[in-house]
Amino acid sequence: MGTVVADVRSENLEVTIDKRGADRYQKVTYPIRYGRYTEIRTGNHLFEFNLNGEIKYIRGLTERWPHPVEWLKRTDADDWVYYTTGAYNEVFSFLGEYYRPCLPYPSNSLWAYDPFSDTGVAQAVEAWAELVEALNGLVRNGVPDRTKACLNRIRACNRQALRQKARALHQITGGPITVLPPDTRHVDYDVIPLMIADGCLYRCGFCCLKSDRHYQTRSASEIRKQIGELKRHYGANLRNYNAVFLGNHEALAAGREKICMAAEEAYTAFGIETSYLKGPTLYLFGSVDSFLKADDRLFKSLNGLPFYAYINIGLESAHAETLTDLEKPVSASKVEAAFDKMIAVNRGYHNLEVTANYIMAERLSGQHYDSLKELVSRRVGRFYSKGALYLSPLNGSRSKTALQRTFIELKQGSRLQTFVYLIQRL
Repeated sequence: MGTVVADVRSENLEVTIDKRGADRYQKVTYPIRYGRYTEIRTGNHLFEFNLNGEIKYIRGLTERWPHPVEWLKRTDADDWVYYTTGAYNEVFSFLGEYYRPCLPYPSNSLWAYDPFSDTGVAQAVEAWAELVEALNGLVRNGVPDRTKACLNRIRACNRQALRQKARALHQITGGPITVLPPDTRHVDYDVIPLMIADGCLYRCGFCCLKSDRHYQTRSASEIRKQIGELKRHYGANLRNYNAVFLGNHEALAAGREKICMAAEEAYTAFGIETSYLKGPTLYLFGSVDSFLKADDRLFKSLNGLPFYAYINIGLESAHAETLTDLEKPVSASKVEAAFDKMIAVNRGYHNLEVTANYIMAERLSGQHYDSLKELVSRRVGRFYSKGALYLSPLNGSRSKTALQRTFIELKQGSRLQTFVYLIQRL
């Protein structure tokens, strides 16, 4: 990684524009940045901005900051997420990543830590707002034109402007994205959301994220219009993305032609081929029935896309009484068939990976967990590194510690990669 340094320094800050981060997402135990960005360092904080001038990361540099290698990240939905180390090995065991995202909104986390109550964290966001105002004087002091243009973009992206931009994104997609696929952790949840369908097939009783819409795919013209609007919305910063989420809750049922049309046209329009980040990826949700219905033509088409594609399937349980309790309208035999098909697809296609979700909650019976043990041990036969099982804690569980113990027990007996599904929105 190299940098192009803009020699702009004052007594209180230092500006580096066109800084170059890693060109591929990595699993590492230290802060790492990707693509191209601008860095402004003050005595107390390190601020990093994307190519549109929008704040992306903040890290504290003083003893008031909770930990020297932890940071704040702002999402495209205008949420601040705090990344904590915890115990590296423990975090990786649970999440498959070395940092644990702490969310500012209710979710299904197994941890109670709230960094947003820390004064150092709260002050960091205020320090960014103050920095944006303080740049006025620096711009007037005769900095080089290229640096001035960069700083003016940062000045324009104040708190109010970024709130409006988040609302504009949701207007383009048709509303907030209530949940991202768990596999988007591989790109730190930095995906361009492209909606090709609305609603879901099941409207399960246990789900607190379901849409109130009946399932309907979007037309090709609607998808193309959305692609154009997203391209304008992300602007110069498009080159810092290499991942697309085909949404919303059930894209697989939209069918081969619509999925591939959306993926291929997004790849071209968003300039994924010229992204600063290598290894383009595509993410979508599917259901038990849409996955069982999918044929080899669909999988071959997905396998041939210029993306590595992830399909995440909501299995939830292979125990009939639990499925009834969860108000999920599928049979245990269908869940088992979908699991077997997941294993077969993962072994048959090199550019396609299917993962699955399974519910974890205190109130569920031992038979529910026994059905999972049957799937991930005896039905798999041997350890297989491709594909993952995500255990999703139900909201409202009283004992996070008990669920952590349950997860560890299940993971130890699994012949698939097994992680906790931490629900994040966009």
